[in-house]
Amino acid sequence: MLGETPMMLQYQEIKSQYRDAILFYRLGDFYEMFGPDALLASKILEIALTSREAGKGNRVPMCGVPYHSAENYIAKLLNKGYKVAICEQVEDPKECKGIVKREVIRIITPGTVLENNILEEKSNNFLVAVVCGKNAFGLAAVDISTGDFFATEIEKKQSLLNELLRYNPAECIISHKDRHDLEEILKLDGLLITEHLDYAFEFPYCEKILLDHFKVNSLQGLGCEQLPLAVVASGAVLDYLIINHKTQPKNIARLKIYHLRDSMFLDYTTKRNLELIQSLHTQERKDSLLGIIDFTVTALGGRMLKSWVEQPLIKKEQIETRLDTTAELYNKHDFRKKIRNLLNPIYDLERITARVSFGSATAKDLLSLKNSLELLPEIKRALSSGQTPFLLELMERLDPLDDIFLLLEKSLEPDPPFSLREGNLIKEGFNQEVDRLRSITKNGKQWILDLEQKEKEKTGIKSLKIGFNKVFGYYLEITKSNLHLTPEYYIRKQTLANAERFITPELKELEAQVLGADEKLKELEYQIFISIREKVKEHIPRILKTAKVLGELDCFASLAEAAVMNNFVRPEINEEGKFELIKCRHPVVEAKLEGKWFIPNDLYLDSERQRFLIITGPNMAGKSTYCRSIALTSILMQIGSFVPCEKANLSIVDRVFARIGASDDLSTGQSTFMVEMNEVANIVNNATQNSLIILDEVGRGTSTYDGLSIAWSLTEYINNKIK
Repeated sequence: MLGETPMMLQYQEIKSQYRDAILFYRLGDFYEMFGPDALLASKILEIALTSREAGKGNRVPMCGVPYHSAENYIAKLLNKGYKVAICEQVEDPKECKGIVKREVIRIITPGTVLENNILEEKSNNFLVAVVCGKNAFGLAAVDISTGDFFATEIEKKQSLLNELLRYNPAECIISHKDRHDLEEILKLDGLLITEHLDYAFEFPYCEKILLDHFKVNSLQGLGCEQLPLAVVASGAVLDYLIINHKTQPKNIARLKIYHLRDSMFLDYTTKRNLELIQSLHTQERKDSLLGIIDFTVTALGGRMLKSWVEQPLIKKEQIETRLDTTAELYNKHDFRKKIRNLLNPIYDLERITARVSFGSATAKDLLSLKNSLELLPEIKRALSSGQTPFLLELMERLDPLDDIFLLLEKSLEPDPPFSLREGNLIKEGFNQEVDRLRSITKNGKQWILDLEQKEKEKTGIKSLKIGFNKVFGYYLEITKSNLHLTPEYYIRKQTLANAERFITPELKELEAQVLGADEKLKELEYQIFISIREKVKEHIPRILKTAKVLGELDCFASLAEAAVMNNFVRPEINEEGKFELIKCRHPVVEAKLEGKWFIPNDLYLDSERQRFLIITGPNMAGKSTYCRSIALTSILMQIGSFVPCEKANLSIVDRVFARIGASDDLSTGQSTFMVEMNEVANIVNNATQNSLIILDEVGRGTSTYDGLSIAWSLTEYINNKIK
């Protein structure tokens, strides 16, 4: 027991329902924490620990944070792996007797965050669910802040680990019965594992929750009727979101079922060695391949381009479509510049709609939405001058959302306060009652002065004045020397030593209007804003479709800009298994040289006579850089980008493997040699005749002849196996 006061009893009752979360208990303008929560949070948040009277002379530890700046404190707790339960007052203190009713309105976990200042702008924040089957795994990944929702089934545990590392989830939910089978996943650094309720992993329940959410009659409508494990993972992760947010996530409008074979396979080791997303040394995006080609001007495009780099295409028609689109924007400087200038002011529509969906969007959010929508007609007109079929397709898919823009333009004040309870939300002319109440609050004082002047003229009492106090409200005060001039309709209210105070029906009516108008105005504006937000909520699927179009357009403009800035050329695609590169460069190394001379290299490979190259040379000769540049060129081509060559003719590959450099994993007892052998085993077991393989210094850590024997045997085995 923390205490016996009514408030502490209420706190303990609520806390008992959320034992695994730190409870933010709303008291006035603060979120307070008590007992063990306060002791823990005060250390993590570095805030003062105080105490509060808890009844019978006992005191309980207490700390608190201002509600208006709570996001920064919540972010610190989430970064440490804790959950936060937000407990708000759910009734007006003025209208209740005794303790105000409070409820937890939301549970915030690392995988269910909506707040912008906690999220990284150009990266997704995925929550994943993993389910074990007899011969496969189910995986579902959702980013509640953008509405992205993916699911698949995976046969191999190593492939599952690669997918998890690709998503880099903030949180992973599993069932208790699967914990033992997922031990390897539980060891991933920094991954928060949450055991969700057992019933949420039952197929009938998961099927129902998916059908209800997406309003379809069967799983066939979602494309997962033959994927029971994917259904369970998807249903479980959706259930977790509903429980934590206390409402249906309306911004999740689509479930995308995919298969690993749909895109180029890149395992975690390859992505790390090639530094696709972040640098091995600085861990920063800017020193990676993505950093070199990311000229996106919107968060929408930034996140999408990252997903393109992680999942290159493998179908020629799709790659050519992207290359054609990139080429038009590359060749038309003014067109590309205009598109980028129009996209630049676009706000993060996906994350704004997420906050609309969960009822946390502010007036500033809706204004950001309005300002973005205002640009859509001009973007659509700009796209009409495009010639590439895909650009014209984007134009057709771009919904200008005129009706939503018009609603927001007519209704919202251009400079509203942050709080929705402070008024000044609704534009003049949108609602007659708002205009009337606003007029009263603005003109109330003048009305009182006008009434005072009118009564002076009617009574002939020049010293008559209207005053105000909190006990009686407004009153007419007449000195005793003028009492004989007091009209009969004046009602005596108070007698003073030198004067008497009166009221009139007209004065009381005016008082009621003036004193109640401001409060009524704020409440009415709040209610109207909520109704506007609900109307926007009805159109979330439309907004999200347009957001995807804008993201795609931003990606193509970025690839075109990157080609111009980095002197890339359009590659040709062949289907004969041939690789021919003239003066190929490593784009990241070249960029780091900052204008200094990078020596390019040529390459020729084919599937018949020259399938294998051995590169030799002294240390620091650039062998690894050469190998990496070939792999990066192949990946760039298959995301639809131009490439860092003077000329390039490439065949499509289904997988890229890169075993480069020396590293150990001593925490699991693996030496440099063992890590290398595990990576090589992965290549041997998964490479196909259409794969691109880069091996750098195989056999490191052994004697000269042992290392040579290993490299020779491995090379011969792979070469024969994948013919």
